[in-house]
Amino acid sequence: MKIGIIGVGQIGSTLIRQYAKAGHKIKFTNASGIEKLNALEKETGTKAVSLIEVVEDINVLVVSIPFIEIPNLAKQLCKRIATDTIIIDTTNYYPIRDGKISEVENGIFESIWVSNQLERPVIKVYNSILAGSLLKEGLPKGSKNRIALPISGESEKSKQIVASLVNDSGFDAVDIGDLSNSWKQQPGSPIYCTDLTIPELKNNFDRVQRNILALKRELALQFILKQEFTNWMNWYKDCVTNNRVVYETLLNN
Repeated sequence: MKIGIIGVGQIGSTLIRQYAKAGHKIKFTNASGIEKLNALEKETGTKAVSLIEVVEDINVLVVSIPFIEIPNLAKQLCKRIATDTIIIDTTNYYPIRDGKISEVENGIFESIWVSNQLERPVIKVYNSILAGSLLKEGLPKGSKNRIALPISGESEKSKQIVASLVNDSGFDAVDIGDLSNSWKQQPGSPIYCTDLTIPELKNNFDRVQRNILALKRELALQFILKQEFTNWMNWYKDCVTNNRVVYETLLNN
């Protein structure tokens, strides 16, 4: 499969490595300049290209950039993305980083906002796993404790294709419905960054309460901000544990 990836941060760079290892043809780009990406090209056998080139002649486009940068990306690219390209949205809205976006604050679901900005359908996935878990916790298909990732979107065919990519990453995919359900995988949900198996994810999906999402999101972020992390790869398990505790505490109060 031919895949373009916009954003080479912790999630994007991990997906580049995983998809390349699975045999997909990958090209990618980054806001900081592709001249800084030579090492990743050599390591993975992939290609760093310009923003315009990354959307050309691909089957799937992965958007893995800060949420606040989506409108700027849309201005540059939305007319250039082919209508049959599947777009994966990995983004999350964090007001502490992005500032407050009135439409989202007033109730529009995050991925619907992204879809509206890009003027294309999107498939929401990979937003609900920490980069450390994505890199270190993948397991072969059929493994007993394999982590499952929620996936939402309108097109059943597109979700099936994206689910196969999730499998290539070392994880199971659980279809939670269309984008009207995507809020259940947003920050603050008990299926967000809690590293659950398929049965556990399905159980927690039924327990999501929208009225406490924002509060839980902020509590989880405060935990991260208070830590003195020297290497993000060494603290992701603490964050997973904290996410589980925070949500259970709120449900029981």
